[in-house]
Amino acid sequence: MALASIRPAAVAGQFYPRDERVLRTQLAELMSTAVAMEHARWPKAIIVPHAGYIYSGPIAATAYAQLTPMRDRIRRVVMLGPTHRVAVRGFALPAAQAFATPLGEVPLARADWLRLQARDDIVVDDRPHALEHCLEVQLPFLQSLLERFEIVPILVGDARPQAVANLLEDLWGGPETLLLVSSDLSHYLSYHAAQWSDRAAVEEILALRPGLNHEQACGATPINGLLLAAQNHHLHARLLDLRNSGDTAGDRASVVGYASVAFCEADPPSHARH
Repeated sequence: MALASIRPAAVAGQFYPRDERVLRTQLAELMSTAVAMEHARWPKAIIVPHAGYIYSGPIAATAYAQLTPMRDRIRRVVMLGPTHRVAVRGFALPAAQAFATPLGEVPLARADWLRLQARDDIVVDDRPHALEHCLEVQLPFLQSLLERFEIVPILVGDARPQAVANLLEDLWGGPETLLLVSSDLSHYLSYHAAQWSDRAAVEEILALRPGLNHEQACGATPINGLLLAAQNHHLHARLLDLRNSGDTAGDRASVVGYASVAFCEADPPSHARH
């Protein structure tokens, strides 16, 4: 594979450790304290935060802990996140065919990459991905957890939630496919104001109401699209963790909110005994 086809790590050494051994140690510590919930069904989709690991890593780890029983089943991860640096109309796929982290390279699902280019709302452009952290910070978690997988990394710009839902429908797949939306919640509110805002946002998510705005979540657009898709597939949303940077590693004067949410098929009905 030519070097030009690899998207190098952009935020290693900033959002997470650059050294492989230090990174593996931090991931192991984060995962060791994460609690896996009892599920009748395993997650089809997750919402995870994307700040530096010292801030949002514990909340993200709670989502990834739910995937441990599926580590040999998940082979494709569809990753959606907001564009923080480069404006995009619709959706942006990278031209690069692999993403690198200190733990190695993760290949793109090439068949999907080729097929998605037929959509008129998708551009192939490395520039939005080059310095974007929201998808990159998820990769070391996935690399440490899953045995072998490909990714479909999509940055969501100016798009309608229904367009996001349609895109997810196109990529839904079966048990081998995990849908991942990367998003933080409120930004730079006081601790208690953030708690109020984030709880209100989570209530909308748990009710599958696709009305979040970008003050409630930087990834409001992909989240709203996921909620529409979850409605269509009768998924049930379950809150796994809800905290902010004032709970983890920051002061409480100005915080960023984080949540992890799992979306599962509805539990099978229980039958009364006769």
